[in-house]
Amino acid sequence: MTTPLVQAASAGQYLTVDEFLDLGFGDDAEPESKVFWLTPALKARIKAIRGKDFPLLRVRYWQLGSRTAWILEEIGKEMPITIGVVVDSGSARSSVARVEILAFRESRGWEVRHSFFTEQFRGAALAERDVLSQHIDGITGATLSVRAVKQVTLIALLLADAVQASADISAAE
Repeated sequence: MTTPLVQAASAGQYLTVDEFLDLGFGDDAEPESKVFWLTPALKARIKAIRGKDFPLLRVRYWQLGSRTAWILEEIGKEMPITIGVVVDSGSARSSVARVEILAFRESRGWEVRHSFFTEQFRGAALAERDVLSQHIDGITGATLSVRAVKQVTLIALLLADAVQASADISAAE
């Protein structure tokens, strides 16, 4: 059983959406808010990553040039973790520029919000079979929170690639 003091230290709102966007794009940048509609094929790939259906039909994201920011939620053990992922799609393959925990509501696993964990994702890309291109070290006692952050990062990379592909198709027409 966790004491109220531990719960107060672990659960909380760490960043607002605006603060996250400032970290991802710069203080003076104004990324455009957009919505991406999910195709059945994309939903099937997300389901394979999550191990369960993805409840959304569309996802809000922010874009400035080839950089996109995604704010998604995934259940840790029992409660949702709000995770922000910034993806750069300017090169041959999209890669993670930044991962931040915006809100954490569990009593355990809150260590995933610290930079020693989130910085491991920098430069990660989507590899074959929808896995991350680099190893991410876990945190003892935070297995479910680590899994949630990995899943959201994979989904953000998948969505960023889909946005880039749809932009490439539009540009070719």
